[in-house]
Amino acid sequence: MTDPHALLTLTQWLSPSFPLGAFAYSHGLELAISDGHVRDAAGLEGWLRVILTRGGGHVDACLLAMVLQGADAQEMGDLAEALAGSKERWAETFEQGQAFVTTVTQMGGPARPARALPVAVGEAARELDLPAKIVITLYLHSFTSNLVSAGVRFIPLGQAAGQTVLSQLHTEIEQVAEAALAATPESLTTGAFAADLNAARHEDMDVRIFKT
Repeated sequence: MTDPHALLTLTQWLSPSFPLGAFAYSHGLELAISDGHVRDAAGLEGWLRVILTRGGGHVDACLLAMVLQGADAQEMGDLAEALAGSKERWAETFEQGQAFVTTVTQMGGPARPARALPVAVGEAARELDLPAKIVITLYLHSFTSNLVSAGVRFIPLGQAAGQTVLSQLHTEIEQVAEAALAATPESLTTGAFAADLNAARHEDMDVRIFKT
């Protein structure tokens, strides 16, 4: 049976209240909205579905799965940084990972090197002894929820519309988490090219709300 205490710890780590500064990152979504590629709830859902299944969500799930299943955290951390397609994408994953490691240590956890967020979460979650699929699923839910929140604030959307988008993506979250369990470094690929280009172009926005 799943340990309720361990599950509560993981839930706390992945909560919006956990001090990662996640609210400041949009994963390039801000530019997509500004350019008119994402205009409403349907557009947001479609955009996030691609990120989950082919882009950053998929990559994070695979990295997290490999760390949970015993891969060397340093090697996975290096791979995560190498896979960041732009300076902003690197900052997004590394700065949040650094904040995660710092906060967990301040809460009484062991001191660990700063790593990209999925690797940092995976390394810490090894000690919780939770099923890997549960950890990955909740991580992806947190990842997606943060981007939905960015869309709600910037499109803008009503809160009910945003929650409907998140609910509609639950199936993809489960599927991506399941598929990630079989990931290897050699099988890790991405195909969300528009999101990657937006993350790079976002660096040159004159006026912006989000860091990425």
